[in-house]
Amino acid sequence: MHIKIGKHAGKAVCLPALLLGLIGSMWAQSGTHSNITQYPTPTQDSEPGGITPGPDGALWFAEYNADRIGRITTAGAITEFPTPTTHSGPWGIAVGADGALWFAEDPAGQIGRITTAGTFTEYPVPTRNGEPLGIAAGPDGALWFTEWAGNNIGRITIDGVVTEYPIPTPNSNPYGIAAGPDGALWFTEQGGGKIGRIATTGTIEEYSPASYPTSITAGPDSALWFTEYDTGKIGRITTSGAVTEYPVAQYEPFGIAAGPDGALWFTEYAGDSIGRITTTGVATEYPAPATGSGLALMTAGPDGALWFTEWGGSKIGRNPACGLGFSATFANGTLTMDFNLGIDTPATFNILLRNPSGPIGVPFSKAIQPVVPPQAFTEKWHNVPNLGEVTVQSTLTAGPGQVICSEWTTLSTAQ
Repeated sequence: MHIKIGKHAGKAVCLPALLLGLIGSMWAQSGTHSNITQYPTPTQDSEPGGITPGPDGALWFAEYNADRIGRITTAGAITEFPTPTTHSGPWGIAVGADGALWFAEDPAGQIGRITTAGTFTEYPVPTRNGEPLGIAAGPDGALWFTEWAGNNIGRITIDGVVTEYPIPTPNSNPYGIAAGPDGALWFTEQGGGKIGRIATTGTIEEYSPASYPTSITAGPDSALWFTEYDTGKIGRITTSGAVTEYPVAQYEPFGIAAGPDGALWFTEYAGDSIGRITTTGVATEYPAPATGSGLALMTAGPDGALWFTEWGGSKIGRNPACGLGFSATFANGTLTMDFNLGIDTPATFNILLRNPSGPIGVPFSKAIQPVVPPQAFTEKWHNVPNLGEVTVQSTLTAGPGQVICSEWTTLSTAQ
């Protein structure tokens, strides 16, 4: 498999039927819902990998098995461009300082460039069978890339001049790469179990531990965040090398991106879920509509949503930057609800109680403005009578019947 994974008060309103149905179909469970949209690629079994926002207001992505570069508008219209080289296997993709899209061709051992008009240029990587994978724009106007088998970090100017820098750790298998807030490039070493840093002068430093780190991104807190595929953790590393790990995912976290809501978002390759983690470590997982999707890499789009690739499902997905970070407990007649809420658009914040017979009482509903970064707060409802088992649901909606995201839990109110 290519992806290298083996080696407060508010106005009372009636909530729409769709909102109530989310709980009605999942009674006696805790769960989450996000309004995820999926767009199949025109080419079947295309195995899309890297994805990035382009300078033209669209998203651009690489199709590993189809040897194509794809473009998708925020409305979901897809165009594909075949690469000049067959069996090129494009994977990582990034926007260059020249306004073109640059991508890494793994089996072909090349770095490719495509203009927004669809014109290609390809440049060979000096190390034969180096397997270039991740790619990112550097602060020096060049593109920087990883060579998974070549054990190098590469640099290519927009004129096509390539320089390679060997990584000190043998067989480190560098994968993801991202520009950091300190003017350096940071990368993951899947084989070495380390996070690397390379200055634009070529000096490399390495930090550990990290268990099979895969993707990496700059966070809103001036740190770097990365996925640990083998251990189900999300890692955070400061620019001085201090590492914190959060065990958040059950199934193979893979891609990661900073969201417009001020949280970090990640994919779960085998778990068919989209995850969200705040910079304080509060995590939530949202299931994708289909199983076996093989969710891969992710980016923030120009429309304020998170866009991701489905390697197994050959689709492009869109997930709203919406999270509640919700949990609830009940004791001594008081219902305590904790939130870590973030959303980058205006919405209506709802709380609903429900039992198998239907809604209980009048729902809480309040219009809110964007909440960026996520805010932690607690709601307490006192003197709650014995209602037996109830489901407490929190939801953010955009309008009648338009659920953006929702989280719920079932608990007992027995006194």
